[in-house]
Amino acid sequence: MHPTVQGETSKDILKGISITLLILAISFYMPILGFFCSLLVPLPVLFYRAKLGRTNGLIIPVATLVIMSAINRSISMDLLFFVELLFLGFVLSELIEMDLSIERTILYACGAILLTVFVALYFYSSISHMAMGTMISDYIKTNLEYTITLYREMGVSEENIQKISSSMDRIQYVLVRIIPAIVGASTLFLAWMTLLLAKPLLFKHKLFYPDFGPLNSWRAPEFLVWPVIACGLLILFFDSSIGMLGYNGIVVLMVIYFFSGIALVSFFFEKKRFPRILKISFYSFIAIQQVLLLLVIILGFFDIWFNFRKMGTRHSA
Repeated sequence: MHPTVQGETSKDILKGISITLLILAISFYMPILGFFCSLLVPLPVLFYRAKLGRTNGLIIPVATLVIMSAINRSISMDLLFFVELLFLGFVLSELIEMDLSIERTILYACGAILLTVFVALYFYSSISHMAMGTMISDYIKTNLEYTITLYREMGVSEENIQKISSSMDRIQYVLVRIIPAIVGASTLFLAWMTLLLAKPLLFKHKLFYPDFGPLNSWRAPEFLVWPVIACGLLILFFDSSIGMLGYNGIVVLMVIYFFSGIALVSFFFEKKRFPRILKISFYSFIAIQQVLLLLVIILGFFDIWFNFRKMGTRHSA
């Protein structure tokens, strides 16, 4: 390799490690801001893998992981979570090069991540000499207690804190049993969001990005209605242990219908030529308002039957 090219590559690797470490540090040590920053962890890994190639691109997540492990001096559940985020960025970049459909890209990425999550938890539980279920339950309990402390620091009234504290056991019980859905849904969402954020970044630097077509025309497959019905029946007619399977399924399916609903919203924004500031404001409200979020999911679900895009086209014609 030419010395100048090699020097540029080394600079890019150092820059990639620095950016990824900065995002991870904020995610790790600044709870509120860190939550939003953690959503960006896969992006620099994806970008530098696409820019530098597989071998040089792999150096960035590996070096970042080694440095974070050295700083923390231990392997924790939180660190395993960030490892999966780093891995997601790398896997997505690999899949982008394969030029697959949007559905296969996200499905394969999520499958790879969920498999490695299970393997990582299995080995971590073996090293810790603790059953996987107990380990997850303790982790959720610790984070719930930390959340209560955080609420106190934020000035939440003691009355509301007491209400949450009195329901802590029930919240922990539910969260432990729907943790598969939480992991699956969050992986789906992160893969989807990373692909959206990667598009302008890769285009700007003239790197390859697949032609997924107009994503605001995407709709959830019609056959997913049957899993929704099946999950609803499990919830309605079976006890808590079997009913939890229904809750797990519903959580994951809601994410898929959210994708369909937000694509529909984007379609009408584009059709009506809404100003960018209004789009950003509305998307921000969706992120913080559960009612709007639920409305988007419902839109995505009923779009299967009503096909709102065609209705809007006929109306405008």
